[in-house]
Amino acid sequence: MVNAGGAFELRATATEQDSTYAGIVRLAQQAGGESAPVVRLADRYAAWFLPLSLLVAGLAWLISGSAVRAVAVLVVATPCPLLLAAPVAIVSGLSRASRLGVVIRDGGALENLGHARTLLLDKTGTLTRGRPRVLDVTAAPDVKPSEVLRLAASLDQYSPHVLARAIVDTARERNLDLSVPTDVTEEPGRGATGTVDGHRVSIGRLGPDSARPAWAKAVDNRALLDGAAVAWLTVDGHLAGAILLRDPLRHDAPRTLRHLRAAGFRRLLMLTGDRAAPAHEVAAVLGLDDVRAELSPADKVTAVRAERERAVTVMVGDGVNDTPALAAADIGVAMGARGSTASSEAADIVLTTDRVDRLADAVTIAQRARRIAVQSALGGMLMSLAAMAAAAVGLLPPAAGALLQEGIDVAVILNALRALRVDQAVSPALTPAAESLIHRFAAEHDDLQDVLDSVRDAADRLSDTPGPAALAAVEETHRLLSRPACRGYRPGPRSPRGHP
Repeated sequence: MVNAGGAFELRATATEQDSTYAGIVRLAQQAGGESAPVVRLADRYAAWFLPLSLLVAGLAWLISGSAVRAVAVLVVATPCPLLLAAPVAIVSGLSRASRLGVVIRDGGALENLGHARTLLLDKTGTLTRGRPRVLDVTAAPDVKPSEVLRLAASLDQYSPHVLARAIVDTARERNLDLSVPTDVTEEPGRGATGTVDGHRVSIGRLGPDSARPAWAKAVDNRALLDGAAVAWLTVDGHLAGAILLRDPLRHDAPRTLRHLRAAGFRRLLMLTGDRAAPAHEVAAVLGLDDVRAELSPADKVTAVRAERERAVTVMVGDGVNDTPALAAADIGVAMGARGSTASSEAADIVLTTDRVDRLADAVTIAQRARRIAVQSALGGMLMSLAAMAAAAVGLLPPAAGALLQEGIDVAVILNALRALRVDQAVSPALTPAAESLIHRFAAEHDDLQDVLDSVRDAADRLSDTPGPAALAAVEETHRLLSRPACRGYRPGPRSPRGHP
């Protein structure tokens, strides 16, 4: 253990078996133990193929009195379409999916994925970027917003909290000079307190009974409307400002969900431990069928089990809290690019790229591989049955039957290898240069968001109280617009009516 605060006395009152992490591991083990093994395609038909072959050979010998016909029947009664063709198609599908960054653990998971109809999605890191950003900075009437952000970022420099990192990153992007805090203490779930430039500063939550001026009530309303979290800043015991933070949706989230519906998912749900208001907002924007908010890991497992009773269910998550739900689902999908090791271990499928839309491609590949596997197995057996009938009536001698049997094997295996080919419905894999360009455009889009927020703040101040504060806001907007990233942006030509 590493103590980042002041000295204190620690007394252990429970063992590691009583910890939250141990409880999550037990839930994952219990949920995983309930999953039944997937029956392979070959096993579904092999049970009756061998007795049928012996029966046809025996009848041919009995009716004709010729043992040669029985031998010919047994020669052409090849089990290779069952033993080779179907597994080749499944393995080809696994290989094709891995090229797109989708690692599927076994053929059973691929086969199950092909007829999954319900998709459960975690919110943070799956539908959202998992990287909160500062939405707005509000200050008391006698304080500048930039000073609020500077003091908050100075105090949060040594905090590991994800919101603290977002505040610090925003302050550095705006080229604010951060001070070194002293006597910093942090209370989980409440925030941090320390000394910055000789002032006692706190950043985090306010108590429910704390007195709030009119401007602070407006911040609460704004947070409610925007579904944002609020970090309150107090200086020497007085409320000085607030920072609104929000974890934005992925840029490709709407297109991804359309792709998933087109792939065959009929029911899309979101399971999250976040507050209900932002969760319902995300669900409304993306057109999800249902949303369950403020869930614990155990609650997520319960929700997954309830959905499993309706249809084959896929669960997508990235955090350690999602691990039990991944294990409880028919198919667990982990975001391996930035997710936890525990979730990757519990999942049946791991997305090695930070793109949920690859799951839709994997579903298309699974459906095609399964279709080819069934086609190869059934087609090969039908050809074998036809050859057996020909041998039984004396039209096919054993030598010619042996050659025909080899031809059937080659034909069904070649057909199974079609699963390696690229299907037109699957998005092509991006080159490294294309991936780099996408990340660059996304970064530029985020950079322009600061400018838009500043323009809005300057406009509000100019319309409400024109004066020094409004002038300072305009100067801040001018500074952001003068940055190299913004100077590189040039709007495209517009039509006379103002449309692009």
